[in-house]
Amino acid sequence: MPHSQTSAPRGRVRLARGASPWLLPTVATAALSLVQARRSRRAAAIAVPATALAAGMLWFFRDPEREIAQGRVISPADGVVQSIMPWKDGRTRVAIFMSPLNVHVNRAPLAGTVTSVEHVPGGFVPAFNKESENNERVVWHFDTELGDIEMVQIAGAVARRIVPYVPQGTKVEQGDRIGLIRFGSRVDIYLPEGVEVAVEVGQTTTAGVTRIDRD
Repeated sequence: MPHSQTSAPRGRVRLARGASPWLLPTVATAALSLVQARRSRRAAAIAVPATALAAGMLWFFRDPEREIAQGRVISPADGVVQSIMPWKDGRTRVAIFMSPLNVHVNRAPLAGTVTSVEHVPGGFVPAFNKESENNERVVWHFDTELGDIEMVQIAGAVARRIVPYVPQGTKVEQGDRIGLIRFGSRVDIYLPEGVEVAVEVGQTTTAGVTRIDRD
């Protein structure tokens, strides 16, 4: 299937949807302080940290174009595989920890139809902590060639907002952008029974590129 969101030249970087509430005030403050820096010592003192913060925000909210890899299941997130756990119903959960340095736009692991997007309120402990099982989250279900695939976006201590891009009923291609988690966080994907995991704990993953399953 063609990848509808990957037509732009490879290597091109844009800003993630959902970044505006954080990015615009930061960039505006930096710009204003730089303009006033020559006339005000206070503005000059603010200009350096404000500019650094704005640059950091621009880096954090980057959303690079990617050539989507081939494979049945690809990683929905940039990050590091935190754990691989067998589940009671026969599925296998692969948890991917995303640090603030990672791209935080998540992608569809398979082509299919979004059958549900459920927001679940919860806490905000660090995403690498075991207690993050009770964190704020968005639970996705996709109807795919492998059946129902569940993916969970989990907020962390800093990531207190998850921004879904597509609603229930949307048909997505593998690798399509489906949502954003602001700042450090975690993404879990549940592989159906019989699907062998191809990644290892500690392995770095790239959304839309790293294959999660093995033939």
